[in-house]
Amino acid sequence: MDPRRPTASTIGVWRGRIVGIDDDVAGLPAVRTVDLDGATVLPGFIDAHTHLAWAGRARRTVDVSGLVRADDVLDALRAAPDGAWIEGTGYDPRSLDRVLTAADLDTVGADRNIYVQDLSGHACVVNSLVLKQLPGVVSDGWLTENDRAAAHALRLPYSIDELCADLHHSVRQVLAEGITMCAEAGVGAGLLAGSPVEVAAYQRADLPVRVQLMVSANVLHPVRAHQDDGVTRSIDLGLHTGFGGDRLSLGALKVWTDGGMMARTAALTSPYEGTDNTGELLDERESILDGHDAGWQMAVHAIGDRAVDFALDTLTEAQARNPRADARHRIEHCGLVRPDQLQRIADLGVIPVIQPSFLWSYGDDYAAIMGAERAPWMYRGRSFLDHGITIAGSSDRPVADGAPLRAIEFMVERQSIGGLHLGPGEEITVEQAIAAYTLGGAYACRVEKDLGSVTPGKLADFVVLADDPRTAPSIAAVPVLATIVGGEFAYGG
Repeated sequence: MDPRRPTASTIGVWRGRIVGIDDDVAGLPAVRTVDLDGATVLPGFIDAHTHLAWAGRARRTVDVSGLVRADDVLDALRAAPDGAWIEGTGYDPRSLDRVLTAADLDTVGADRNIYVQDLSGHACVVNSLVLKQLPGVVSDGWLTENDRAAAHALRLPYSIDELCADLHHSVRQVLAEGITMCAEAGVGAGLLAGSPVEVAAYQRADLPVRVQLMVSANVLHPVRAHQDDGVTRSIDLGLHTGFGGDRLSLGALKVWTDGGMMARTAALTSPYEGTDNTGELLDERESILDGHDAGWQMAVHAIGDRAVDFALDTLTEAQARNPRADARHRIEHCGLVRPDQLQRIADLGVIPVIQPSFLWSYGDDYAAIMGAERAPWMYRGRSFLDHGITIAGSSDRPVADGAPLRAIEFMVERQSIGGLHLGPGEEITVEQAIAAYTLGGAYACRVEKDLGSVTPGKLADFVVLADDPRTAPSIAAVPVLATIVGGEFAYGG
């Protein structure tokens, strides 16, 4: 992925960094030589937006994904171990014979709190006992966005020991997929936080992958900084993007401005097909402005085109009030982008952090709710690149398949699991798709000096593949033979 030296057959590594390739290291003595026997080596994949703790926590809950009968979901919940709470994950009302209500969950256990989260994380269904603990909330059990967050907050916090175990479970999976760096999309508070002190879990876990933590904007609080600093809200000690080392660091400040397409809460300018619903827009203007002023790179969750408008308007205002060179703000998901928004994204230098596997997994449904005109605008590829926009690939694990090779294949073919061709003309080349998960991810996470290509001086993070994705008959089916972090085999080998 280094255009100056696009291929090599030998890589020299010393003290966790690449010291040279081919002739640079020819004839030098080596403590260890690894012959990969014709395998393909790429820079380690970077997942620029994922949820390690949430994905790991799912194993301790009742997994109802894939069930198509409401009665089967209820039976699975009845088999949950004893405890004050019954937690379920993977609920998808779109695939069931009927939706669940609080009354249904009451038949499982009226004396236990029951919380069943939908696939997207933006909604849930709860029983009557939970509803009684939510003053002012009127519902048949289905809750979205802020009401969902209030229900989940009743369960919190999880312990640091629990979170550490969850993280290690997730990391085993990401290493098997060739991922060497993860950007954890929101810690401390917000949509999927596990504890207000959960950063301690990432320190204690000492994970074998690199992790960059996006801090939830919910934790900003008023500070009395010098008036010349222009900082009115911050986190303690003035920490912001870039603090930490190459193993664990602070990334962007995460702000949520809308919901998700699965929950029908992504904010749209025109209603979802066949409805009068335009989703939910959350006014986080002050958090974006204050975060920018405090020196953060902003990661603005915006899926619908109305939310993308809001993000662009507010980021433009932030730069006009307080110009910052190379602020490198991000829009997380950037799921529905109208043609007129493309140049605005380019002009502002914003990085779309996209999840191509959403369309592979759920594209048939998304296309139906967007309609024929808007469906080609979803999770764009070629249009971004043609406007000079850097894109970063990610998974939003566990919402969709987390394997980068699966996402890369979709970016090249634009075909859903159901066979639907989504966004004709948005296809990109294999090399461009790989770049989104290497160079693009590194740029979005502000670590391009250390990661993203096999270049002397950069960190020695690699994925070893059994075949070349450029010529393999199926990119997603290429086996990951090994994952190397800092010159050490973290998987395989």
